[in-house]
Amino acid sequence: MTPLRQQMIEDMQLNGLSASTQRLYAEAAKQLAKHFRRSPDQLSEQDLRQYFLFLTTEKKVSRSTTTIALCAVKFLYEKTLRRQWPTLQLIRPAVERKLPAVLSRDEVRQILNKVQIPAYRACLKTIYSCGLRISEGIHLKVSDVDSARMMLLIHGKGNKQRYVPLPQATLDLLRAHWRTHRHPMWLFPAARRIDQPIGVANLAQAFHHACEAAGVHKQAHVHTLRHSYATHLLAAGVNLRIIQENLGHRSARSTQIYTHLTPEVRAALTDPLNQLMNGL
Repeated sequence: MTPLRQQMIEDMQLNGLSASTQRLYAEAAKQLAKHFRRSPDQLSEQDLRQYFLFLTTEKKVSRSTTTIALCAVKFLYEKTLRRQWPTLQLIRPAVERKLPAVLSRDEVRQILNKVQIPAYRACLKTIYSCGLRISEGIHLKVSDVDSARMMLLIHGKGNKQRYVPLPQATLDLLRAHWRTHRHPMWLFPAARRIDQPIGVANLAQAFHHACEAAGVHKQAHVHTLRHSYATHLLAAGVNLRIIQENLGHRSARSTQIYTHLTPEVRAALTDPLNQLMNGL
């Protein structure tokens, strides 16, 4: 490991970045060095400009990939190398406005029932019933369960905590699953490394196999369970503000996307549209 990479990792730790974010940023910095075959501290501002032009116009990477690369490079140069270059403020990934895939309640049931490994099935059911991100689900601890208040403490992005309602069926599921391993800290400990929770990649793969086994061909990922949770609550008449708090969204704009996904919202347009067509 180079001294610069070590310093960047230490800076990310001091800034409280999550382990997954640290890995993404370190890999993005590695790709930058690999592209120029030089250490990043030997690059110029013009080199960075050309690199992002290469990513967007030649390699044509996705917006998310460009965003990760930009955030990683900005952190490296502004935090670690202490270089405030105007070019980094000019780069803006193109905005994408894609609606996420959403599963019906029946599809969720079919998929989760096809998950073969009990630990993965219990974790995925918890993720859906509480609207969690995948990292939030696998890192749940025994101490996070507040059965007296029927709440679950979530350690969210940016080290921000929040409480979400805990359904009785989910509490029963968590208790039954915990009795199979009785780990003093993790609700979902890894099978081979019990000092660690189950892995993100393994859980994602289990979900993918379950989708295939259930015959669900949507572009669904574990995060789709979170989208489906929000959509199903909105369809059931739950206030959008409450859903926003459960999801841990800072802005209501992030939550409002689900108003475009519910059958009830679309159905509300049917009668007005039919009236517009009367007499035509």
